[in-house]
Amino acid sequence: MNPYFKTPPVVQNLIIANCVIYLAMALIPAINGLFSEYLQLFWVGAPYFHSYQFVSYMFLHGGFGHLFSNMFALWMFGRTLEYELGSKRFLIYYMVCGIGAALFQMLVAWLTGDIYFRVVGASGAVMGLLLAFGVMHPNNMIYIIPLPFPIKAKWFVLGYAVLEIALGWSGAQTGVAHFAHVGGMLWGLILLYWWRKNRKIFF
Repeated sequence: MNPYFKTPPVVQNLIIANCVIYLAMALIPAINGLFSEYLQLFWVGAPYFHSYQFVSYMFLHGGFGHLFSNMFALWMFGRTLEYELGSKRFLIYYMVCGIGAALFQMLVAWLTGDIYFRVVGASGAVMGLLLAFGVMHPNNMIYIIPLPFPIKAKWFVLGYAVLEIALGWSGAQTGVAHFAHVGGMLWGLILLYWWRKNRKIFF
């Protein structure tokens, strides 16, 4: 069997952790209240803000659809990337993208004055994975629902990035941290090229 069809350990454990936390919050009201109060990402000056939220927010989701889309993308792109980068470097990359997404969201909030937000979800880290796949496999064809035809990974990533910037700038889709998505991609791009410059990875 092709090893790329197997789910490597970091991707597998990230999916399990996210699903377990989601189920615990869905089934146990006390846990839902506790996690919602302390583990979401709040503005750095808010009373509920804690530094660990730069990590903890990645493991909370706003509903089953939110969870499913992030975990499916993690599984779809993360398997290849973990095999190519190695489990340790893949985990570092995932966490840097997730934390970087939160930092970028904070920066945009500070610049715009829109500090009354709460962010949950692995989307920023997952967008970093999408960026990495597009950079390392630019000409791979991927199928995206509802498009009736495949598209090269590099064009999909570029188009997605432009869309996220446009939606974040216009404020047309409220309740979605578009700039966190952009931040995850940006930090991922910086890290990939830093590793390549230092001959840690090759693409």
